[in-house]
Amino acid sequence: MSLVTDKVFYNALMSNASLVETVNGRIYNTTIPVPDEELPNTPMPIIIISFDGMQNDGFHKDSSYEGCVDKVQISIEVEADDREEVMDIVQAVRDTVSSYFENAEESQDDYELVPLDYQLSASPVEYDSKVPCFFQSLLYNCDTNP
Repeated sequence: MSLVTDKVFYNALMSNASLVETVNGRIYNTTIPVPDEELPNTPMPIIIISFDGMQNDGFHKDSSYEGCVDKVQISIEVEADDREEVMDIVQAVRDTVSSYFENAEESQDDYELVPLDYQLSASPVEYDSKVPCFFQSLLYNCDTNP
């Protein structure tokens, strides 16, 4: 299930009605589904969730090829018109993900996708003059079940 870990991050963000309203529903998984020439005209703010790869821990007592834990990298990029808005949304994303995972129940459809654990880091806040926008990414290094 680790190959679809990004889905549970998407579900987490979509569960926060206030966050969804703040970004006018513009929460995307992997990319914004528009032609490249229209991408710079995408209204702000936006959130893009990306599956950035996975590594298996390797050897396990039951298998000499794959271990019982996958390390999955997920990034969540927030883009907005000004730095303050980016910071507010990034904090809301961070709080939402943490709360969703902490309160996950076995009855949820995506319960098996919730990471066993994660380490969180953040990219620098940057400015893209071509769009123009400010942006920052939260980077999640997740321990998951294969």
